[in-house]
Amino acid sequence: MAANWSKLEVEAIVADYFEMLSLELTGESYSKTARRRNLSSQLNSRSKGSIEFKHQNISAVLIKYGFPYILGYKPRSNYQGLLENVILNFLAKSNNVTELFESFAREEAQTKKVYDYSSLLVDPPQIDPVMESESQYGNPSLNKPNYLLIEQQNRSLGEKGEELILNYERWRLIDGGKEKLSESIEWVSKEQGDGAGFDILSKNLNGTDRYIEVKSTKLGEKVPIYFTKNELRFSQVHASDYFLYRVFNLKKKPKFFIKNGAIDSFWNVEPVSFIGRL
Repeated sequence: MAANWSKLEVEAIVADYFEMLSLELTGESYSKTARRRNLSSQLNSRSKGSIEFKHQNISAVLIKYGFPYILGYKPRSNYQGLLENVILNFLAKSNNVTELFESFAREEAQTKKVYDYSSLLVDPPQIDPVMESESQYGNPSLNKPNYLLIEQQNRSLGEKGEELILNYERWRLIDGGKEKLSESIEWVSKEQGDGAGFDILSKNLNGTDRYIEVKSTKLGEKVPIYFTKNELRFSQVHASDYFLYRVFNLKKKPKFFIKNGAIDSFWNVEPVSFIGRL
């Protein structure tokens, strides 16, 4: 069994990860293989698989705290508490990286035109049953925004995702021989505002209503979603006809998966804010 990573090793791989992340967020190319080869000299004979797994661990920590991550390193939990501590210390001292996070979250959405709608829908990811390790090192306080939430609230990004799904729904109904139904689709959030509890009113092939909520990200499929109490309640009242479309990789190669039912029936839901009243 391999020994736990030392603090020096963890600090080296975290620093290298953030260099790669900075390049990715600014649109600069780099070679993961070359960087891993250069990094190896600072590590204790770690295998390619071990380094890859640690990179994925770093992604998981960043998602936990609401930060973007390297898209090619899908998040994996079950990491050292030391890793979380080193990452938070790094972020507490690095304004340059967090400025890039801010730009990432607020940038105008630029997406490529989609021609093959049949290729967009994928199976939902499996829920990871393994929880991240609790830090035993006394994490520093980190006064940073939740950039994943800011990204989801980016109206430009939201509209691009909703437009993608609107066009997909038209294609789905026409492909299913229901061209007349495709003409009745409504972009509710754009035409009436965000208060309805869903974004698009579409139709099932049998003609019944299909309430669609679209949540979009430029990152991967396991980025958490954020929703309002109104959206949760609407999904609970209209559970059988409510469909959440999770759009991901929106900037490069968009895909999405669908969940049907109340939001809290298929997601691990936790409160992130509270209100106090007298």
